[in-house]
Amino acid sequence: MTPALFLFFALQSNFYEQGMKALEEQRYQTAIENFTNAIAAEPKDFTLHFNLGLAYSLVNRDAEGIAEYRKALDLKPGLYQAELNLGILLLRQKQPAEAIPHLTGAVTQKPKEFRPNFYLAEALFAAADFPKAEASYRIALEADPKSAPAESGLARAMAKQSHLIEAEPHFRKAAELNPAYRDSLLELASLYEANNQPGAAIEIYRQFPDNPGAQERIGTLQIKGGNTAEAVTTLESTVKQSPTVANKAALATAYLKNRQPDQAFPLIQELLKAQPDDYELRMVYGRLLRDSRKFPEAAPQFFRATQLKPDSAETWSELAGVLVMLENYPAALSALDKVVELHGEKPGHVYVRAIVLDKTKQIKPALAAYRRFLELSQGKSPDEEFKARQRARILQRELDKK
Repeated sequence: MTPALFLFFALQSNFYEQGMKALEEQRYQTAIENFTNAIAAEPKDFTLHFNLGLAYSLVNRDAEGIAEYRKALDLKPGLYQAELNLGILLLRQKQPAEAIPHLTGAVTQKPKEFRPNFYLAEALFAAADFPKAEASYRIALEADPKSAPAESGLARAMAKQSHLIEAEPHFRKAAELNPAYRDSLLELASLYEANNQPGAAIEIYRQFPDNPGAQERIGTLQIKGGNTAEAVTTLESTVKQSPTVANKAALATAYLKNRQPDQAFPLIQELLKAQPDDYELRMVYGRLLRDSRKFPEAAPQFFRATQLKPDSAETWSELAGVLVMLENYPAALSALDKVVELHGEKPGHVYVRAIVLDKTKQIKPALAAYRRFLELSQGKSPDEEFKARQRARILQRELDKK
């Protein structure tokens, strides 16, 4: 061996050793510099690329770490630790589809190990392949039955498949294994709500008496279920604990539903005085007034809401409904036109338009609107359809006389 070649290998070996020492001592930037120098001397050494990728990952330079792990795998296909680490980094960079093949490769080599199965499950979950994610979480739990993240992942994967009752024990097991996962039960409660199972949701929310958000949800669900007196009690306690805008607005709604308007309206007025540009609050107040048949007072609230959120078809719809009750038909038609413009028109809007046109003696447009409503409704609103057919016959006869 020539002196120059000997020096070349000596330098390469020295850089590698210093890099490994720096890794062990958690001096990651020094490790990166040494492995980079070693690669310059020996670019085909897969171990150098692997260790450089590891050093990059430890300082959250994921893109560079991914590139180095790919180089290591090009030089040494199927390298287990590189497949696993590359998959984890890709998952960390929110690239689950790219991570799955590498993590699958790692699982193939070590099918009973926890880490490859767990991270494959995480990637499958992120890619919305929930049945396969569930299967991988189960294998991970066979390897480590005390893993709270795996229990939580299994619960979420099952919940995403609407297997809520089966998922609940796993949500609870995750919380038992690690109290940090206890709040995941609130996620389950919200899923029960979305699945029209308010009783199951309330049962979970009751387990969080010190959580104002959970108590607010109990009150809201009690209102929806007609248990208004209970809702008032729940929400009064919640407001004392956490007097947020949302909680006060919910309490005001409960007061009104429980026929306590004297308590409801001052509460909303107090909130609006402090936050006059709060869109949600305006909508709540407008609906409270509307439900109390205070249409002249409700109209300005909905009009203000349309100014705060002019691209909301729902808001223009609420305004149109109140304007019809006030017999302000030109303004109601304008509001209905905005609903159409915002692509929010439904059969009910067409029916209201027909009524307005009918009331203002616009026979042809009214007849056309009644007929269009009947085409759209198709048996979904039998009472309104009966009235629409009756008015359509009358209007047609009036036109035939002319």
